[in-house]
Amino acid sequence: MSARREALRAMGALALALRLPSPAQAAAAFSSIIAVRVWPASDYSRVTLESDKPLQAKHFLVESPDRLVIDIEGLELSAGLRELLGKVRADDPFIGGVRVGQNTPRVVRLVIDLKQPVAPQIFTLAPVAAYQHRLVFDLYPKQAADPLLALLKEKEQAEQAAAQSVQDALGELIGRIDKAPTTLLPPQQPPLVVQTPVPLPAFPAASAAAAGSKPEPLPGFNQARLDRLIVIAIDPGHGGEDPGAIGPSGLREKDVVLAVGLKLRERLNSNPNIRVMMTRDADFFVPLHERVNKARRVQADLFVSIHADAFFTPKARGASVFVLSDGAASSQAAKWMASKENAADLVGGVNAGAVKDAGVLKAMLDMSTTAQIKDSLKLGREVLGQIGRVGNLHKRQVEQAGFAVLKAPDVPSILVETAFISNPEEEAKLRDPDYQAELVEALATGIARYFAKNPPLARHRALT
Repeated sequence: MSARREALRAMGALALALRLPSPAQAAAAFSSIIAVRVWPASDYSRVTLESDKPLQAKHFLVESPDRLVIDIEGLELSAGLRELLGKVRADDPFIGGVRVGQNTPRVVRLVIDLKQPVAPQIFTLAPVAAYQHRLVFDLYPKQAADPLLALLKEKEQAEQAAAQSVQDALGELIGRIDKAPTTLLPPQQPPLVVQTPVPLPAFPAASAAAAGSKPEPLPGFNQARLDRLIVIAIDPGHGGEDPGAIGPSGLREKDVVLAVGLKLRERLNSNPNIRVMMTRDADFFVPLHERVNKARRVQADLFVSIHADAFFTPKARGASVFVLSDGAASSQAAKWMASKENAADLVGGVNAGAVKDAGVLKAMLDMSTTAQIKDSLKLGREVLGQIGRVGNLHKRQVEQAGFAVLKAPDVPSILVETAFISNPEEEAKLRDPDYQAELVEALATGIARYFAKNPPLARHRALT
């Protein structure tokens, strides 16, 4: 009888051992958080959880106050997740704070306190480049701002600031004259005439039109004011999850092209008839199709995408300018470059499920006309000629290839490879603020020369 009891006890122990995982097996069943990242921007804020295994999540919104609740399965609370709490910046336009807790033994709950109502997009990304599995939360505003209205408000604020600066300078000068002893002015000296300084025109065609007209009053917008505005889209490549190419000393393409883009915006905006729309003005990722859409929404007169790529060998050097090709690429190098740039969405992370009517979108992007390419070539030649004055050129003619970001059918578009960041000497130049300033001046001059020969088309821009 005792032998039978021992046998039953042994069989029960074996069955229990087969059912219950060991501590190591239980730990392996959970995903491990490798990194957490937060990318705040005025367009949208992104939160990324990178893990060694795919994560699944469910979410819902709560009002009064606004919160986004996310339940992540197969996860245990860890130090890596707690890092998320300290990565929320005070100036994030969407996220006020984050709370995290173990909701059930296999589910971690994130509660994101929101500063405004959002339309969240939550999706996963398969491993690519240096990243493993990513769970992404994109927090978009529930009601997007009108980009044209934003440009107009920016223009008005700049004009008001300039007018105030002139008034302050005049007031200071008049105050000094009033306080000065009368003996300082000879009896026969003519009265002092104070003139408002006039900025040097940056663009001959636009400035000539402005020179013959009186300044308009600052308050209030009207359709004519909107229609005659020249809008230039500046597109710093990569950003956010996508660092772009990385130089020998660690300089990231996304950082240097953003610095150049912001300086170019300041340079172009110094012309009162021009406003620059940046596809990104901070470190966040913008999908390729959205860069094109941003330019089309403001009916941009030009689109300039700025890059600083790498090549197989560090010996490659020199700047290049590319436009879209309606057929084969102009060279194998151009084809390779386009293929590399077109892969940015894979690294940066696009929510494929949110791109509605993908077939219609592709058809729209493929409608690029011969006229658009012809105008792009004119712009490219002017810019390439000016860049050649401040540095080496990789090719002395404008090249063509199927760059997705250049496929706005109604906007002359160029992609500028400012230098090869993989070349140690050119990386050092790209890091130098003085060289960046020379590069910006070359780009601005090339754009000015294009407009002088090809005045902008008449526009009818409508606010939405």
